[in-house]
Amino acid sequence: MSAADTLERAPGPPEDVQRQEDLRWFDTGRLARYETEAPSGALPTLDDWWIDLPGPRLVFVDGVFRAELSAPGEVRVTNGGTELAGNPLADRAVREARAGFAIVVGKRGVIGTVQIVYVSTGGSAHYANKIVLEEDAQASIVETHLGSGWANVANWYEAKRGARLMRAVRAVKTGGAFTDHAASCVPEAASFISTALVLGCDTARLETGNIASMPGAYVEVGGALLACGEQMLGTFNLVDHAGEEGTSRQTWRAVASERATASIAARVVVRRGAQKTDGEQSLRGLLLDRTATINLKPELEIFADDVKCAHGATVGELDRRALFYLQSRGLAEGAAKALLTRAFVADALDRIGQEPVREAFAADAEKWLGEAL
Repeated sequence: MSAADTLERAPGPPEDVQRQEDLRWFDTGRLARYETEAPSGALPTLDDWWIDLPGPRLVFVDGVFRAELSAPGEVRVTNGGTELAGNPLADRAVREARAGFAIVVGKRGVIGTVQIVYVSTGGSAHYANKIVLEEDAQASIVETHLGSGWANVANWYEAKRGARLMRAVRAVKTGGAFTDHAASCVPEAASFISTALVLGCDTARLETGNIASMPGAYVEVGGALLACGEQMLGTFNLVDHAGEEGTSRQTWRAVASERATASIAARVVVRRGAQKTDGEQSLRGLLLDRTATINLKPELEIFADDVKCAHGATVGELDRRALFYLQSRGLAEGAAKALLTRAFVADALDRIGQEPVREAFAADAEKWLGEAL
């Protein structure tokens, strides 16, 4: 049973109609090519992708755990399987996963940063993961997706009062597809914080479903989509405030060039009785070429009367006056564009709490900008 099934559904459109709307900017047909493709098995240099932090390290290649490349420590590697989410891609990951991980942190426990590298060398690979945090426990996870195949991941987070989970995920692929679904039910005084960087994928979709179920729950979801060529990158995020005094922040940035498409949909639901909710959405898109497309869709569904909720969505091009100013100070046009674009993306990536992780993500974005501009 999914977290959403544990609470009475908020008023709104019928579920099947809403589901179609949520998927309007995702082309599932692009995934079909990976169903019959054979993996090559060629691995990148993994040392280039570890961040210099202590803690467990796991490597999965084409749907299989590679023990000889890993140091799992206290993390338990599983053969997949977790709760169904009511999401077609996530449910398929649960049914077909041959590998995954389970993290259980006891009361007031802290686990070192867990780093997971997923490598897809072709075809499709499915993973199902579960994280359980007891009261006042803390965990930090960094996930990296590499390669040219399709990686499909389902994540379920279960937390108790005061628990804190920090997640950072980057898809820096050389083509291929990436789909990721994360579901959580955030209890009293607990927090779920997730930041993503997506680039290099032919197609990608990140989806989060968070229920802020008790007073004082905090949810923060955001990141950056960097699209070029004819790539289609997208994300859909739901924060469902079901308890009083909940807080949520959704901060997303999208950059698109050539004929690429980047899409961001973010929804906040405030149920009856969820008074004193504080919800904020900031969705911004930057077009590097007028042939590119950016879709932004913020949504607020509010059924309580004592709340503070706001949203903003803007799409535009680089400020010509700012470009002129930087060029008048001696910067070449390409360098000036890169500087402004870097500042635009940093709004989202700077929210990563761990400095080494933040710097690694910024370096990946910097490399992409150097190639795109």
